[in-house]
Amino acid sequence: MSHTATLTTSISATNHGAPAVEVSNLRKEFVRRDRRPGRPRKRRVPALVDVSLRIERAECVAILGQNGSGKSTLVRLLSTLLLGDGGTARVFGYDVFSEPRPVRRLINRVSVEASFFKKMSSVENLSYAARFYGIPASETRTRIPMILERVGFPLDRRNESMENLSRGMQQKVALARALLTSPVLLLLDEPTTGLDPRSKLEVQNFIREIRTTHDATILLCTHDLAEAEALADRVGILDRGELLALEPAAKLKERYGASDLEEAFFSATGRSFELEENNDDDWRQ
Repeated sequence: MSHTATLTTSISATNHGAPAVEVSNLRKEFVRRDRRPGRPRKRRVPALVDVSLRIERAECVAILGQNGSGKSTLVRLLSTLLLGDGGTARVFGYDVFSEPRPVRRLINRVSVEASFFKKMSSVENLSYAARFYGIPASETRTRIPMILERVGFPLDRRNESMENLSRGMQQKVALARALLTSPVLLLLDEPTTGLDPRSKLEVQNFIREIRTTHDATILLCTHDLAEAEALADRVGILDRGELLALEPAAKLKERYGASDLEEAFFSATGRSFELEENNDDDWRQ
């Protein structure tokens, strides 16, 4: 089966008429150790609080939030990597928690901590991903080097194990994987973190390209305000696990009487966007 046929099959596997993403009152909590005297050893900390959103097919939605806002948790839930503690989440009509298999065939996730086989090379990781998506080896032999070159990955390091690559280079491999598999839903969690300015621009152009050429739906979680405004049809503000707003950037600025997204974020949350919290989304039990 050709890659085009595989992609067509994936698209036809989506439930007709269902939105790309439909989340209703989604909740997630983690257990955090508290070492302060007189405090319980463990306490439950909300990462997402009754989040509801809908993303239409072929739409690009950006979610703005600082470290600890819940962005990565949202992406992991939609990626079937976590189970929710309440509410529902559907991808093209499939229940993310009870029907993970078809969901995984329709999505690809790009993250600063993207999952790879660390002992394997970039080419080996991409070849494995291609097999999972049903792309024949006859296609990947020529496409993988071409795609790695397109995302700015040095070809003289394509046979080097992933554990020896910088975070920025691993990020490029994650982007190459997304381009190779042509997902119907692309989940981008800080996709340009760790990249130099040129590579960052290439990634942003790639996001535009995959929307145009593959009619893909994109959820972009970022703390880059300019990136969100340039790429997304709608922009959301996620703060301490709560989705405070989700609408076009122009309307978002109008809602809060702001001249730019940074000012809108401050008006919505009461905090400067540069102020980073010490915690992140990865609570440990």
